[in-house]
Amino acid sequence: MSEDREFSLLLPVYAGDTAEHVRLAFDSSVGGQALPPAEVIIVQDGPVGDPLTAELDRLVAESPVPVEVVRLTRNVGLTGALNAGLAACRYPVIARMDADDVSVADRFERQWELIAAGADLVGTGMVEFERDPDVLGARRVPPVGSDRIRDHARTHNPFNHPTMMYRRAAVEAIGGYEPFGKMEDYWLGIRMIASGARTENIADPLLKYRVGSGAFERRGGLEEARTEWRLQRAMLRIGFITRGQYVRNVVVKGVYRLMPAGVKRVLFRRFIGGGLPGDK
Repeated sequence: MSEDREFSLLLPVYAGDTAEHVRLAFDSSVGGQALPPAEVIIVQDGPVGDPLTAELDRLVAESPVPVEVVRLTRNVGLTGALNAGLAACRYPVIARMDADDVSVADRFERQWELIAAGADLVGTGMVEFERDPDVLGARRVPPVGSDRIRDHARTHNPFNHPTMMYRRAAVEAIGGYEPFGKMEDYWLGIRMIASGARTENIADPLLKYRVGSGAFERRGGLEEARTEWRLQRAMLRIGFITRGQYVRNVVVKGVYRLMPAGVKRVLFRRFIGGGLPGDK
């Protein structure tokens, strides 16, 4: 691998992850890639069970690329884990990966082409699966082109969060990840767009996204609605949306968050696809 194509892979894990899922996510994102990462930073967010501990030790010992496990003594949440991982990464470009998803073989190679062309943040499409990554479901196609991404971001997350690849300097310039419930990735993308970062998406599904049975229940409830309203206030405060857009978003998204899970599933699949954060 030439030096100018080197990047870090950032993979947070916590007690709710399984050794089997982590192994699949890791293997698909390292040995299975046409352009593998130069290093993997695994952030262990608090104590995990013996099977996952053994699996992390195995990955360190057997990985074809260097692996560093950043072990946090207590569970600090995804925002804290990602910031700890950012600080540990040695390369100027970082790719995100969740511990239960599967990367397609040319994911990083295709994202790198856009990073090399000047993009600061590149996402991709993804396709859902439940148990077997060879049995695929709905596709989530993100907006392509900086103008469409900015417009889309005013109402929905324009990036499928586990697919992000970005320049570390661009993320550090806005202060890294900030706590925002399950919407820290959405808020990161908004702040990057607002700061003038160059953003792009690849429409093709370059990641297989594991959807659990409770995904739509976790998107709902009063607490999620409150987080949504807080995000809208923050977007209004920085001038990313108008007051009219703020009112529209608060009403529409608040109603969505408070709907029964079955209704949300139908609406999401039909109208939104890749829009709402907090899927897992």
